[in-house]
Amino acid sequence: MPSTPYVINQSQARELLTQVDVPQILRKMFRDLAGGQAVQPAQQLVEFPQGAGDFINYLGVLAGDGVYGVKTSPYIVRDQGPLVTAWTLLMSTQTGQPLLLCDAGELTVARTAATTAVAIDALAPTRATRLAIIGGGKVAQAHVHYVKGLRDWQSISLYSPGLTEASAEDQAQIRSLDPRLTIAQSREAAIQDADVIMLCTSSAGPVMDPSTLSKPALITSISTNAPRAHEVPPQSLNAMQVFCDYRLTTPGSAGEMLIAGEQHGWDKNAIVGDLPDLLSNKVQRPDYDRHVFFRSIGLGLEDIALANAIYRLQP
Repeated sequence: MPSTPYVINQSQARELLTQVDVPQILRKMFRDLAGGQAVQPAQQLVEFPQGAGDFINYLGVLAGDGVYGVKTSPYIVRDQGPLVTAWTLLMSTQTGQPLLLCDAGELTVARTAATTAVAIDALAPTRATRLAIIGGGKVAQAHVHYVKGLRDWQSISLYSPGLTEASAEDQAQIRSLDPRLTIAQSREAAIQDADVIMLCTSSAGPVMDPSTLSKPALITSISTNAPRAHEVPPQSLNAMQVFCDYRLTTPGSAGEMLIAGEQHGWDKNAIVGDLPDLLSNKVQRPDYDRHVFFRSIGLGLEDIALANAIYRLQP
């Protein structure tokens, strides 16, 4: 085995990801986590001196696949705006040699959106028909791609502040994601009567308040790696059924959970379940007597599982 890893750039990763079933890879990974065949440590946040930014390391072990790895993602403060990059290193647990070094930009987009899709498939009402998306960037578009076939959506409404004044070409690109998709002119119009609301922004603060909704809904949230970023008001957790990607690590990193625990009396033990629980049938689908909130922070195992999948495609 060569001691020099394959190096895959962003465009190569984008092409290779089209050759694998991303949601199914993640389902297997979460089942492995539930069955003790995978290890997911907490994220490691390291701050740069003098407020120059930080980096987060996302670690994980897939014992059944014989690999471990780390994704490292810096948040670099610049005058022209923050710069965020990410690279994933895949290692063999048999030889201790590096297997793959991959630009993780496309992996991050795919695993973020597909994890939300796995959660929606497990949590959303089976008869959900109205889907709303807040956000219009690459991550939001990937969410639409992975979620559009999960239910018999009668409407898909997307709102992003920049889209209302975007060019006709940019708006057409968004509409091309699905014939049912419409671009809403306001956040309120997008989420009105929605059964599922996907928050797909890079906002550091709330982008909607669940208490304003007209009926119980599933709300999914990802946010960004800005310090303590959150997309719903922290106090709103007390009124919702809360799920997450991995209960052992998410509460220690998710901004709204940290703030809710410190300032609003929320307890991480109130988390109903996580994806390993849901995919191993340890917890049931919620009954929607109130809002359901799903929070993902992005797990190292997700990146490693996808990196391993595209590594296996190599000749």
